[in-house]
Amino acid sequence: MALTIAAASAKAETIEVTIEKLVFSPASIEAKVGDTIEWVNKDVFAHTATVTGGWEVMIPPKTSASLTLKRAGSFDYFCRFHPNMKGQMTVTSP
Repeated sequence: MALTIAAASAKAETIEVTIEKLVFSPASIEAKVGDTIEWVNKDVFAHTATVTGGWEVMIPPKTSASLTLKRAGSFDYFCRFHPNMKGQMTVTSP
């Protein structure tokens, strides 16, 4: 009797980044193309996750917003309203 083992396709994940007291936590994340990043804003004012020359996600106060990653690379992002808030993500192909 022969066993056949099939590789399961990689399942996309949701990676949560909390925003609290003007800090992205964790500040550095690793993800794969197809994963979703969800920013959960616990502050009482709006923030953004902005990549210069790339994308921007608006995150209203006391709510969340998300972005599905479409390409690999290393991305530094920040809050447009609070430029001292910084994060970094490394996105690899699945």
